[in-house]
Amino acid sequence: FERELPVDIEKLKVEIRAELRNELMGGKIGKEELNIEEQRRPIKKIIGRTKEIIKDFVKERINTGIEDLDKLIDGGVPRGSNIIVAGGPGSGKTTLCLQILAYHAARGKKCLYMSFDEPESRLIQYMGDFGWNPEQLKKSGNLKIQMFNPFDITRSIDTFLMKAKGELLIEVDPIILPPNYTPDFIVVDSLTAISSAFPENGDSRRLYIEQLFRLFSKMGATSFLITEVDHIPTAFSEAGAEEFLADGIIALYNIKKGDARQKLIEIIKLKGVHHSENIVPFEIGKSGIKLHFKNKKKDGKNNQ
Repeated sequence: FERELPVDIEKLKVEIRAELRNELMGGKIGKEELNIEEQRRPIKKIIGRTKEIIKDFVKERINTGIEDLDKLIDGGVPRGSNIIVAGGPGSGKTTLCLQILAYHAARGKKCLYMSFDEPESRLIQYMGDFGWNPEQLKKSGNLKIQMFNPFDITRSIDTFLMKAKGELLIEVDPIILPPNYTPDFIVVDSLTAISSAFPENGDSRRLYIEQLFRLFSKMGATSFLITEVDHIPTAFSEAGAEEFLADGIIALYNIKKGDARQKLIEIIKLKGVHHSENIVPFEIGKSGIKLHFKNKKKDGKNNQ
């Protein structure tokens, strides 16, 4: 990450000299060691403070609001991450993402759901069925659902690519967000629909997705990007590039077991975070998604 370390070098030098004088006067350090200590001490101080800053930054986590899901990801996803939510039809991708938005919108955060397929009325009804009070969240301004046409993207591709090649001086964003609305959380439903605007140009698609991720990161938003894959996927995005660009991947499975299907969730990767390697069953009940752990033992964890 890029972050300026708040170190006042001049003040640090004064502190170091004062400490050295005290140790010299107290007989704790000899004159012959003074030059060595003078060289080492600023480095030690800066390294120590840097470690604390990095430690605080890494700890900046966002709860998902889904019961027990945060246990799989060691307390939550890092703020500002771009997370792919991959799964087949009926696996619970939309429910998971709407539940995350409802949780944070109810706590005063700005949440945007970008739909390329489902109309707003259907998504509102869907949220209402779970008791998430979407109308009130909309009225407060904390929840916004906006429909997009993937082929609107197609019409702006040439302009966007000209900008990427340096042929345009004006700034061009990969997508037009609602005016005067800076979301804390964004759901894109779906990257698969966006990919349909790039039927034969893999390089352009990758460039576009990369710029989309960069836009969300520049805004400081935490994003969840839905992709449609097979029930038992061999890849977690249509083009395969998105999963390498993303900070994390949450996979949802809808596996046929006898005459029924079982829903499962797995954290494939989450950069900088210790996460469970277990595949955990879940159900979609009256209040949304709930995970079911088979035992209380500590999950095996991985750090990617």
